[in-house]
Amino acid sequence: MNSAPERPNILWLCTDQQRYDTIAALGNELINTPSIDSLARDGTALTKAYVQSPICAPSRASFLTGRYPRTTRCRQNGQAIPAEEILISKIFRDSGYTCGLAGKLHLASCSDGRVEQRIDDGYDVFHWSHHPQPDWPENAYTQWLGSKGKTWDELYDGPSTPFVKHGIPAEYHQTTWCAEMCCDFIRERAGSGPWFFSFNCFDPHHPFDPPTDYLSRYDPADMPLPNYREGELENKPPYQKLDHEWAHNEPGYFHVAGMSEDDQRQVTAAYYAMIELIDDQVGRILAALEETGQGDNTLVIFMSDHGEMLGDHGIYLKGPHFYEGVVHVPVLLRWPGKIRAGERTDALVELVDLAPTLLEAAGLDIPERMQGRSFYPLCSTEAGASSHRDSVYSEYYNAWTHKHSYGTMLRTEQEKIIIYHGDEVGELYDLDEDPGEFTNLWDEPAHKERKLRLLKQAFDRSVLTMDPTPPRLGAF
Repeated sequence: MNSAPERPNILWLCTDQQRYDTIAALGNELINTPSIDSLARDGTALTKAYVQSPICAPSRASFLTGRYPRTTRCRQNGQAIPAEEILISKIFRDSGYTCGLAGKLHLASCSDGRVEQRIDDGYDVFHWSHHPQPDWPENAYTQWLGSKGKTWDELYDGPSTPFVKHGIPAEYHQTTWCAEMCCDFIRERAGSGPWFFSFNCFDPHHPFDPPTDYLSRYDPADMPLPNYREGELENKPPYQKLDHEWAHNEPGYFHVAGMSEDDQRQVTAAYYAMIELIDDQVGRILAALEETGQGDNTLVIFMSDHGEMLGDHGIYLKGPHFYEGVVHVPVLLRWPGKIRAGERTDALVELVDLAPTLLEAAGLDIPERMQGRSFYPLCSTEAGASSHRDSVYSEYYNAWTHKHSYGTMLRTEQEKIIIYHGDEVGELYDLDEDPGEFTNLWDEPAHKERKLRLLKQAFDRSVLTMDPTPPRLGAF
């Protein structure tokens, strides 16, 4: 194992539902993200990082434990992670770190007014706010607004269009609150031993509701239209047609088939505005690190739990879909002198690899129960690895919408296959010839051998996500 001469602080910045292609430093010329860009400039960008589930709770359970969704048994939104699962925050706490969180955790149900139940997660400081709406008196963000003499209902402007809303002013926004809690923690912990903090804002998760002044910074006319070709859904899974046509009643879904081009551009503008607010608050947090002299000994990671369809392939939000827009996310790491600066690696990595990576960076043992592989050698100044995985794997098990939909995805550098278990339909894409994933080759006779080869690889990956514990103690 690679050992570090000193134990770094860990600052884990996790957004919710942010696509890879929404950061200026990663190629988006229409968005303003100077603070996140600075992490790419001063650190390493993992340009091919993929989620283990396109839905919140299974993805978070996976990257917080270093284990695959079906192994953690938190396979669905609303399904509580078992108490015996061990989060990386607990491992750091048990190793002498003080751990804190502001915002989401989402490892158990918090619907119908239910407060999320915690396991022994290791967080000594726990400012919980699953989302900004005042659905629970325990919402720490709601309490913070109350301390300022404000309520969410009076601050929220509401609809601007059928698809975009004017949200809370930036001064009182949940993202701003998350950043303030993070900055307070950083200042309080200066000079007091190593710490680990999870910044888990709700944005840019739908509804698309940035502060009005942020929304005004993006002209919808400048926004690109989604990647969609008329008729492309004809030989694709029925779930996609339903989400396009709004033929079900899941919360927040759009009647995409009835949206105008201007509607679509307005949504993109609002989404970008939400991310610019996040960027401003990331800037505040990074400034707090520097002001307290902790920048050089803090490993900063910026990432998201999964992406957003944003109209691509005629779909918004998420679901049992494995297109790049929802499974490909940004991952940036910065630790001056330890993580290579200005580096980009296009090695395939999975979010399940994050936990062991952070443990290796801190010189801590990686438990055998973890299934992820540390990618620290890809970005460490002392290492020189150029590859990591041959493929990435993702799962959807009846996780949110479309009851009884079960899908798995395997993606290599050149190909992607998605199997919908119990159904006759699947997806197969040649990513060299069709990077936009428009042409489904699943039923094409000319690609039968390719399909069988990838089915074998996907089956192997699904079997190898079995729990590696408990250890075998003898021959019989």
